[in-house]
Amino acid sequence: MRDYRKILLCLDLSTDSETIAERARALAAASGAELTLLHVVEYVPVEPMGEALLPAVQIEGELVERARVRIAELAAKVGLEHCERLVNTGSIKTEVVRVAQACAADLIVIGSRERHGVSILFNFTEDTVLHAAPCDVLAVRLPRE
Repeated sequence: MRDYRKILLCLDLSTDSETIAERARALAAASGAELTLLHVVEYVPVEPMGEALLPAVQIEGELVERARVRIAELAAKVGLEHCERLVNTGSIKTEVVRVAQACAADLIVIGSRERHGVSILFNFTEDTVLHAAPCDVLAVRLPRE
């Protein structure tokens, strides 16, 4: 098995994020890798109609700030407070791949849920990341919702 040097940990900050973070922490410790935590706040769709834009921008800013607080709390809880923590805005799929390229990650760790029936037809984040990633991807299996 090859050693990983830079691991990008993608978190949605749900209750399962702790499980994913612990798995990434163990991998980083075993290989002596640097770990970067990433959460992406999806763009808030807005109509560019004067005053309507201001509340959306404020909402997005609040979402980013709330995410920064939550990612810091999660990092402290699982012993990753020394790691770089990024909260970006944009398309989750695009940002994960972009950040992985920018930080020269050689492993992306992301959560994945089992899907059945019609849900198999939808394009999920982990599928897109898997096929577009510039490096290895570890999909941590999460319990079905």
